[in-house]
Amino acid sequence: MTTTPSSATLINIESLINNSHTRLTTLQNELRQQRDMLSSVLDNDSEYRQLATDSEKVSKLKKIAQAKVYNTSEAKRLLDQIRDNQSQIRELKVALSDYLTQYITQSGSRQIEAPTGELFEIIYSARLTKAK
Repeated sequence: MTTTPSSATLINIESLINNSHTRLTTLQNELRQQRDMLSSVLDNDSEYRQLATDSEKVSKLKKIAQAKVYNTSEAKRLLDQIRDNQSQIRELKVALSDYLTQYITQSGSRQIEAPTGELFEIIYSARLTKAK
């Protein structure tokens, strides 16, 4: 089987991706185990356990007080505005991503100048997820 430079490069990239993904998975598992061990150390300390219990009680009281405040008309209005703005931001991010992709395709450039003269670079962010 003969490989062209581009297929050899692709095989090398696939190997790098697989090695990186394996290492990332291993490190994530190690991190999870280390966090569990640290949590166990904390749980075995009586002073920490007592303070954590007290903290949980205060946290519950704080949530009750927060719920009361959130029930006021002013807070409800602000929460609605926040949700609306968050929704608009998500929609604008998707639209901007589409526009940037179109810009790169049509212009061939990964840079764009803002009306202020500021120069921006267009970058992509890729992640690896399991196929469905």
